[in-house]
Amino acid sequence: MNFISVLSSLSLLLAAAASQDPKPCVAPPLMSGGFSVMVGNGLVMSTGTISFDAFGKKMRVRNYGIAGNETFSVDQLMIFSEKVYYEIDWRNISCKKKALDTTFTPMHVPKDAKLMGQAFLGSSSSWGMGVLVNNWHGALPQNGQYLTVFTEVGCIPLTYTAYTPASGWTTVSTFNWVLGNTNPMDYIPPFFCAKSKLEETETPDTMFTALESLAMKTKKEE
Repeated sequence: MNFISVLSSLSLLLAAAASQDPKPCVAPPLMSGGFSVMVGNGLVMSTGTISFDAFGKKMRVRNYGIAGNETFSVDQLMIFSEKVYYEIDWRNISCKKKALDTTFTPMHVPKDAKLMGQAFLGSSSSWGMGVLVNNWHGALPQNGQYLTVFTEVGCIPLTYTAYTPASGWTTVSTFNWVLGNTNPMDYIPPFFCAKSKLEETETPDTMFTALESLAMKTKKEE
């Protein structure tokens, strides 16, 4: 096979690949990065770090932000396999255990997600100027809707936007992702969480509504 034939075959393969619609994907199993979030229709804004372990089905989220006129810090450990999450207060050495709805795990594109289309973040004019992404949307529990953006290459999550009648709009943007986790203790509840009892709620929280309690608390104080 001569060089021209090789190029022709490669071109056909690339054309065939390009003609296929993007499929729902799963992010790398171990990831750590940063994020910013706005919930409660802008009432709560924060930034922090996030670690994800797909093997153990766990996520650690640390937030530092503003709720109304007050600053706050909150440390959350989400254990999807047990459908619970811990809200850890290091200042008071206390821990709350709450129900977690695991229908939607934001580190992958759900199989029933619908593709809105592809776009370049930045520019496609030259190599390195932009990133090709896929835009997906679908339904959340509690009559909610979501829009999520993942990179075409690597299936790296970038942004999430969600709406539920109870909590309003939530927007999450992620950045500085690296593959792997450095601290396995991130996924083990602190010792003082051992005696925490599961709080009874009408509907379990999703990752998007985990900060809703902070927003509702601030509303009551105003």
